[in-house]
Amino acid sequence: MNKDTTFKTILMYILIFVFILISFTMYKNINLHNNGNFDYTYSSLVNDIKSNNNNNIDYISIKTSEDIYDKGSVIVYFINGSRKAIPIPSMNAFMEVLHNSNSLHLVETFQPTKPSIFSATYLPLIIIIIVVFIVLLIITQQAKGSGGGGGRVLSFGKSKAKVLTEGQKTASFKDVAGLKEEKHDLEEVVDFLKDPKKYKDIGARIPKGILLVGPPGTGKTLLARAIAGEAGVQFFSISGSDFVEMFVGVGASRVRDMFEEAKKNKPCLIFIDEIDAVGRRRGSGLGGGHDEREQTLNQLLVEMDGFSTNENIIIIAATNRVDILDPALLRPGRFDRQIYVGAPDVKGREEILNVHAKTKKLAQNVNLEEVAKTTSGFTGAQLENLLNEAAIISARKGKQEISMEEIRKAFIKVGVGTEKKSRVISQEERAITAYHEAGHAIITEMLPLMDKVHIISIIPTGGAGGYTMHLPVDKGYFSKNYLTQEIMVLFGGRIAEEIIFDDITTGASSDIERASKIARGMVTKYGMSSLGPIEFIDDEISPTLASSIDEEIKGIISSCYDKARKILTENIDYLHSTANLLLEKEKITGDEFRNLFPENFFPEKKLPTYPEKDEDEKDTNKNENIESESKEN
Repeated sequence: MNKDTTFKTILMYILIFVFILISFTMYKNINLHNNGNFDYTYSSLVNDIKSNNNNNIDYISIKTSEDIYDKGSVIVYFINGSRKAIPIPSMNAFMEVLHNSNSLHLVETFQPTKPSIFSATYLPLIIIIIVVFIVLLIITQQAKGSGGGGGRVLSFGKSKAKVLTEGQKTASFKDVAGLKEEKHDLEEVVDFLKDPKKYKDIGARIPKGILLVGPPGTGKTLLARAIAGEAGVQFFSISGSDFVEMFVGVGASRVRDMFEEAKKNKPCLIFIDEIDAVGRRRGSGLGGGHDEREQTLNQLLVEMDGFSTNENIIIIAATNRVDILDPALLRPGRFDRQIYVGAPDVKGREEILNVHAKTKKLAQNVNLEEVAKTTSGFTGAQLENLLNEAAIISARKGKQEISMEEIRKAFIKVGVGTEKKSRVISQEERAITAYHEAGHAIITEMLPLMDKVHIISIIPTGGAGGYTMHLPVDKGYFSKNYLTQEIMVLFGGRIAEEIIFDDITTGASSDIERASKIARGMVTKYGMSSLGPIEFIDDEISPTLASSIDEEIKGIISSCYDKARKILTENIDYLHSTANLLLEKEKITGDEFRNLFPENFFPEKKLPTYPEKDEDEKDTNKNENIESESKEN
């Protein structure tokens, strides 16, 4: 909190205290002399005076108004020291009572009073001003706290875009690993902003908009931050949801205001994160919220490529739902270029791990290349989280460094869940789990296209009773044989339960769900059935065709089930030995599992091979390295 904010906060509390003090003073003045809590009214006073019962009355103080003499009030002081303020409906009638009862001697003070101009006029006005000032001050503080329009009260139509200063541009392209081609495309944008004449002289037009598309956690926002750090120009950052409000027209006004600010700071970059919040396809709904969103989108379309020219203003947006964006937003002239930011390959994962490892204390036995090979499918955010979880585990143990042991534990925690070693389970459930996981493991190793078994455990983890973890390799697509073998692996646990216990449990529910999903995809999406290479859309399927699809799915499932059952039946002795080892150790490695079998028992795994780089590519990379080194020097 800065000094200005601290001063305003202290001032606000002082004003609130003064307001409470003034209110208390007014209340005290109103109730001054009114400390009698007993039931004594004007009627009681008149009766006491008429009956000459004055023994308990010390004296009476009469106060009247100069403007209206007929009304006033009296304060009765009693012998016992108490007092009572009593309003008088008619002062003339009360004086007559005193006259007739010969009780005028009780009246000791008789003075007309008139409220002061300050208390009657100025004091209420001052209180109202103080209350209004406090309310406005609170609203202003809340507006500043939420970043709405720089603290301007009720400035709904102002842009919420944040301008990143030089001190806030903490990222650069050196911090972005595993996205070589993506960085190359964006470096063109940075180069254009630094030297636009080079491109304009040859007639080139830099893209007006660049859309970063990809799954969550792949580094889209990091790329935008790197551009901000490299470009050396003004960088406006805003989220798509910041445009849309409940008030119609506010979003469009914010878009206009954002581009007006950008025009004042050309050349500049505007980054819109999660643009699908405002760029959703028009006509997808009815009602006020959708009308407001569509007006905001229309204004954004006009600003990006309308009659007004926005040269040297480049829009960069990020989304993981490009399929729902409006087509007008994706056409050339608006978002000219789409850059897919996907999960990194094994080389990219190693580069990402090296970047995040710079802030971690790693032990000598840590092999990041091995970690990269075992984390196929991980995004950059997941890899960062993996090392962070390993650091937390190491710190909890009191270690000064992160070893491979902690990284492996973090891998299980991130990939599967936290192991619940304290959970009490019966011996029968442990045996069922052991045979279930043994069935998965044996089917996995017996099928050549499946990934090798890495770890088998019967320790409850997450919502599962155990798990069989593979070491997956990077795959760009999946063959029909691979998918059928994956279905066989999924049914391995269920079949093992059926063979050994002559019964089945609910433990295979997630396996059945995944197997059914794969089989349905093979039939309706991938064209891997006798129905032919046709994509079937649920809303367009007739009842007859739906029946045929169900039969195809059932046929795939039954075939895979029978093949997997045959494998386990033929290797039932190894099923027993694997389950017994799991019951003994609870968790075993893939090598311990494979040692139970004779040498060369399993078929050789058909792992993908990667070609070596040719000489031209090596020379190109070499030249790129020399060029980058010369730039750095």
